[in-house]
Amino acid sequence: MHALFAGREAAFDAMSRRLEVLMAQGGLEYRRRTHTYNSRLAQELAIAGDAAGVTDALHDVLFRAYFVDGRNLASKEVLLHAGHTAGLPEESIRAVLDDRVHRSTLDGHWSRARRLGVTGVPTFVLNGFAVVGAQPYETLETLVARAGVGRRAPPSERD
Repeated sequence: MHALFAGREAAFDAMSRRLEVLMAQGGLEYRRRTHTYNSRLAQELAIAGDAAGVTDALHDVLFRAYFVDGRNLASKEVLLHAGHTAGLPEESIRAVLDDRVHRSTLDGHWSRARRLGVTGVPTFVLNGFAVVGAQPYETLETLVARAGVGRRAPPSERD
């Protein structure tokens, strides 16, 4: 990790402290990272999770694996366990890990992100306005308001 952020250690430390605060405010478990891993396969697995309707469960498992347990999201073993835990069918997991069936879809997502000027994750883009990085709820509220999107009624008040 030190080699990856050489010359930018202070910025990385500041970002880590900010993330710790945001996670605590959100009531989320978090352990400071000591390594950065290539998450390409995890992103491809997430596309399979979307298709199978287990998006939230898979994201929760991947979040915990990386940000709480410090697991390597480039490891097929870690991703196989995550997919099973989230309820993905075995054939979907194997298609991602062995056959890379969502490679071109993810390539398209990355191309679109570059065209939009995305420089970090998460990035929220709405009607030409964007916010980069983990943000407090109030910042996202401001983004939505600046983009001219009205408030929706809570689910209990909708027809």
